[in-house]
Amino acid sequence: MIDAADAARMRGRYIRMATCVFALDLAIMVGFNLMSGSWANAWRTIGIGVIFLVVVNWAVARWLFKPIDDYLHGRLPFAAIQRRLTQLPLLTARVVGLLTLVIWAFRLSQAWWADVPAASGLLLQRPTVADFCVTLAVLAVFYFTFTYFVVSDYLGTLCGFIFERTGENLGLFFGSYRTKLLVALIVISIGPLAAILAKLYSYEGERLRLEILVDVASAIMGVVLSAYFIARSFLRPLNVLSDAMSQVAEGKLDVRAPVTSNDEIGEVTGQFNTMVEGLRERERIRETFGRYVDESVASTILERQADTGDEVNGEIREATILFTDIAGFTTVAEYLTPQELVAALNEYLETVLEPIRAHGGVVNTFIGDGLFASFNMPLLCDEHPCAAVRAAIDIQRAVNSRTFGDQGVALATRIGISTGPVIGGSIGAGQRMSFTLLGDTVNLAARLEELNKHHGTRILVSQSTYDACGGEFAFDALGKVPVRGRSEAVAIFSVDPNGQGNAP
Repeated sequence: MIDAADAARMRGRYIRMATCVFALDLAIMVGFNLMSGSWANAWRTIGIGVIFLVVVNWAVARWLFKPIDDYLHGRLPFAAIQRRLTQLPLLTARVVGLLTLVIWAFRLSQAWWADVPAASGLLLQRPTVADFCVTLAVLAVFYFTFTYFVVSDYLGTLCGFIFERTGENLGLFFGSYRTKLLVALIVISIGPLAAILAKLYSYEGERLRLEILVDVASAIMGVVLSAYFIARSFLRPLNVLSDAMSQVAEGKLDVRAPVTSNDEIGEVTGQFNTMVEGLRERERIRETFGRYVDESVASTILERQADTGDEVNGEIREATILFTDIAGFTTVAEYLTPQELVAALNEYLETVLEPIRAHGGVVNTFIGDGLFASFNMPLLCDEHPCAAVRAAIDIQRAVNSRTFGDQGVALATRIGISTGPVIGGSIGAGQRMSFTLLGDTVNLAARLEELNKHHGTRILVSQSTYDACGGEFAFDALGKVPVRGRSEAVAIFSVDPNGQGNAP
């Protein structure tokens, strides 16, 4: 919600910005009177400025701001006032431009109808038609441009205020950055030059010198004030966007920039917000993905997708596979509630995960109360057979030294390890894909884990793993045994959990 006092403050600030053109007009008139000696008529020339640029302009500004004020007070939705919001600088400047035509037509035409002596000052000396028309046009355009950029600067403040309070951003873009820049350059450079050229072809002698002197002084004063607001109007949206981009570059994806202009820069800022939302969503998906797939696997898939545009293609590599399972898990599950069982299982799996990751392994998937991990696929792992055995020994030590869950459940772990060629890649159909490992090496590791219960062991490894590790660990040969899925018996070896599990 927007506080009523803050809403009133923003309305008051707009009205001050809309009527501040009178300050410019007053400064020009004071300078004009100082140089031309028209003080006898100052009450009339300045008075008409007060009437139109203060009183009339104030009333029109309140009317223009009324829908926005209703929104700020909660009486209208943002969609109902967005068009008025984007057009506020143009509408305000248009009113000021029309009022300027009336004011300066009155001032410049006094010599033709006012009942005052001709010597009362430069302003009351009859101008040429050419000078009258050019001066009127230049001043109207100049006041229009000044007001447009003053209110555009205010629009940036107002849009930022609304964004901070409600999160709403401009979504309509009618302005043209190129047109704004072109008008600003024309008014600042060509406008004063056109006025001076009109004087050169209209007057001569002392009158010419005085006319040009007045125009130059007025132009300097007006251009300086206008340039200040023009620069602010152009630079504010760019600074807002630049700051937001810097934050995103630092990794802050919770950034959302306020759209503070109604031109291409505002549109780019809106697209920047959309882009950041996409990055934020991608990061959220990646984080979620990493909870269900090992983070290193997720990173590999995402990186390869970014490089090739495809899922991870199949590849074959020498790797070591490790399977774990909880001995007697069915019995444990019978006397625990579902909540207690899940809590104990999560603590157990976290305990098992740490040694696998510490030794360079990747957890590919969870299978009930067990898991399936790999070494050297998809991430490279030096001496992967030894790394897998070290991880298995550390798992046994960690699991045997503690209990799990609020009930203090003791869990025993069986592990099977095999080394050999492994096929890895993304498989699936449609939008459902999974990175998995295939091959006889994977199947053998799973069978070895099962064989632990028949031999009363906790870690069994294949012949290939035993050969690759050499004499680094304390192995016991259990001979050749038949393995489900194989026509020939295979040699298996048990590992002493008290062996050199942490040997370098």
